[in-house]
Amino acid sequence: MDEALVRSLTPGVLTILVRRGADFAAAEDAVQDALIEAFRVWPSAPPRDPKGWLVTVAWRKFLDQARADSARRRREDLVEDEPPPGPAPGVDDTLQLYFLCAHPSLTPSSAVALTLRAVGGLTTRQIARAYLVPEATMAQRISRAKRTVSGVRFDRPGDVATVLRVLYLVFNEGYSGDVDLAAEAIRLTRQLAAAIDHPEVAGLLALMLLHHARRASRTAPDGSLVPLAEQDRGRWDTRMIAEGIGILQAALARDRLGEFQAQAAVAALHADAPTAGETDWVQIVEWYDELARLTDSPVVRLNRAVALGEADGPRAGLAALAALDDSLPRYAAVAAYLHERDGDPDTAARLYAEAARTAPNLAERNYLTRQAARLNAARRR
Repeated sequence: MDEALVRSLTPGVLTILVRRGADFAAAEDAVQDALIEAFRVWPSAPPRDPKGWLVTVAWRKFLDQARADSARRRREDLVEDEPPPGPAPGVDDTLQLYFLCAHPSLTPSSAVALTLRAVGGLTTRQIARAYLVPEATMAQRISRAKRTVSGVRFDRPGDVATVLRVLYLVFNEGYSGDVDLAAEAIRLTRQLAAAIDHPEVAGLLALMLLHHARRASRTAPDGSLVPLAEQDRGRWDTRMIAEGIGILQAALARDRLGEFQAQAAVAALHADAPTAGETDWVQIVEWYDELARLTDSPVVRLNRAVALGEADGPRAGLAALAALDDSLPRYAAVAAYLHERDGDPDTAARLYAEAARTAPNLAERNYLTRQAARLNAARRR
């Protein structure tokens, strides 16, 4: 069975159930039950209309749940008649579902987490990593969000800022290689940019395009990680870079700077440099200063320390790093890099090994392990 097809159909099926009166939590459970049924039935009897089949089965599952729950008996009268099977509307409802999940009754962080879990297909662990919180904490947050929206009518969609945050996190998960969602996030952001004249929507689209343009060069043929300075810039998608820079310049000209525009400006400076040595690190530091002012994010300040180390020397970077919490993700990796550049290979090797133990994915762990091994080998010679 084509799992990619099932993933692409799931948001539309969930939207149809919500439109027909199912509360979100029950609709999500019904769709999951329908997917289990599909995995059981489709290999031997594939349907001619997969989406219509999923809608029909999911709606039956919802009705069964509703009838079994005495608290929903008043709704049972409204949904008693089962919808007839047949082709479902061929409309892409994914973006609308993003807005529905960003419901005003939820806090922005809970809305993002719920959407990533229900629509983006991310695991609780992946979402927790994106939020820098323990998995158990994120599981509780998602459960509370489900309880909050249970029984709520979705007639007040959420705001653009929350939807942008969701799209950004979905893109980042796809770009990491754990779940291939980057292209889908770009597609939805294009839809949003076409529908809404908003500089931050344009900023996010530009940021995604500029990062995605480098995707082919980020890993070697054996799957190992290739850092930005070592990437083959001839493999970068120059057309996508030009599109991203054009979108960004138009957004910045409106003088309504936001977080995504500032991040895109950093990405544009990297993309615009013919070689790593020609990168304009001074401008990058200035953009990180803007980002820190806009977000007050410790991750932004960590990235700024790297940029400062390139612009003003490794000791300036280490001084900026010293002001940050050493429990930040990738703190040890940044410290290792700066110490190596400062001529302290022993400390760098120890920190690379420490960073490898807490790396968020296998490719990064292997890269950091190789860096530690390289320095240790050089020390023994």
